[in-house]
Amino acid sequence: MSDPSSAAEEAKLSTPQNAPTSTADSVKSFLAGGFGGVAAVLVGHPFDLTKTRLQTASPGAYTGAIDVVKKTVARDGPTGLYRGVVPPLLGVTPIFAVSFWAYDMSKALILSVTPNRSSKELSVVELATAGFLSAIPTTLVTAPVERAKVLLQVQGQGQGGTQYKGVFDVVKHLYREGGVRSVFRGSAATIARDGPGSAAYFAAYELTKKALTPAGHSPSDLHLGAIIMAGGTAGIAMWSIAIPPDVLKSRIQSAPTGTYSGFMDCARKTIAADGIGALWKGLGPAMARAFPANAATFLGVEASRKLMDMYF
Repeated sequence: MSDPSSAAEEAKLSTPQNAPTSTADSVKSFLAGGFGGVAAVLVGHPFDLTKTRLQTASPGAYTGAIDVVKKTVARDGPTGLYRGVVPPLLGVTPIFAVSFWAYDMSKALILSVTPNRSSKELSVVELATAGFLSAIPTTLVTAPVERAKVLLQVQGQGQGGTQYKGVFDVVKHLYREGGVRSVFRGSAATIARDGPGSAAYFAAYELTKKALTPAGHSPSDLHLGAIIMAGGTAGIAMWSIAIPPDVLKSRIQSAPTGTYSGFMDCARKTIAADGIGALWKGLGPAMARAFPANAATFLGVEASRKLMDMYF
């Protein structure tokens, strides 16, 4: 009879990239994603606010990211850097929970449709495909949450002063203005950003973990430093390709009704008005945020998952 501990270790090593094997695993993926998302918001929101204001402000309003921070703190105090934090905090659990759950489900789907495979370890292309697929259901939560967040982040920049009292006021106003369609404005741009971005995000994380795993060990045994490095690398990979659609998403979601007829119309008008360089506005704060926020995300995911594995 084989050693039970050895058999368990062998099973763990043979499970491809933490693909779910039971309903319990799926629930754990969902909950762990929520914990990771809360960590991401707490670390990354000031960077995100800076990025959004750079992307949506009129030309000349700011000289750069540092100028955004200075003017925001001067006008609203240090807590101004967390303006608009309520929507992502309220939505972050379902957003990240659905994202990590959908990613694990997508990996399981890929395995189920390729039964005659030589290895149960997913290839880079398969990991990227699973990441892309995870963005589709996640958009149902992401689009309205980010619509509210963007509107709260950009208010106060113009002459009109504060328009919304909070996230619920934003949602009520949007629904009254144009129904569900108004609440979900920017969904196509969200998928255009998060589809390729999530493909790069999850693939980079898995590959970095694999590269940092010593021979004969499982990626689940990696120490916190390695998780931080892999998570930060994932964030850099995502935002290195996600900024142009993110700029368009921010503009579509913050503009008055009728300004843009869609994603491509926004792209044409943005380039015509501000040049091709406008598609890269906010790159600095996005990349500055990418490593710490996503390191915190995966640290929260992995730590909560290990805790749940200990007790459930």
